Amino acid sequence: MAAVTSPHVQMPAPPPPSDFVPPLETGDRLSQAEFHRRYSAMPEVKKAELVEGVVYMASPVSIDNHADPHGVIVGWLSLYRFRTPGVRLADNGTVVLDDLNEVQPDAALFIQAECGGQSKVETVGLSGAPELAAEVAASSVSYDLHDKLRAYQRQGVREYIVWRTLDRQVDWFVLREGKFVRADSADGIQRSSVFPGLYLNVAALVGSDFEKLESTLREGLASPEHGAFVERLAANSKPKEG
Repeated sequence: MAAVTSPHVQMPAPPPPSDFVPPLETGDRLSQAEFHRRYSAMPEVKKAELVEGVVYMASPVSIDNHADPHGVIVGWLSLYRFRTPGVRLADNGTVVLDDLNEVQPDAALFIQAECGGQSKVETVGLSGAPELAAEVAASSVSYDLHDKLRAYQRQGVREYIVWRTLDRQVDWFVLREGKFVRADSADGIQRSSVFPGLYLNVAALVGSDFEKLESTLREGLASPEHGAFVERLAANSKPKEG
């Protein structure tokens, strides 16, 4: 007598095809190689990051608290990059720090490898830590000031800027003896120790005084320190005579 199959018994799902790539999910714990494999298979996703082995997927972006401030930071750094041959700027570019961290800083300013920089442009993105990373965060509770900060610190990002838009505050960290410390500014102007002439008028930034923000930066670009830095970059990029 033939066996009767219950209509309520569910047949096992067929196995996924051999080329199936699981989608990324917030909270996944992955290696950098596996994260990159899955991210590459999701072209519709514009921003995902692996920070200390944990996946973070981007939420909808606020214009006031993120997108517009992001544009301001990129504009400020772009002016410096235009006047400083040998320096490059990445807007939301992929940065592979190590086996547990593949991030997309809102902005990364870095010295070209041939000019003595500590990172290298490769097919995957930037390999190694940029000299400067900048992030726009809503407040101090953001992972930008916790897990990501620790990853940047450990991998040798030399300066790290976080603009906390809701708090109306800017944190400028400088790497000293392997630890990030907040840079002091008696006059309200932050001056980069890695990129001479990169001046930031903090009050102008948070107060949307873009004329003052630009004029302060132009003061830095006109400084002797910036001129000497440009000359040093140019000298480093020349082939050594043997």
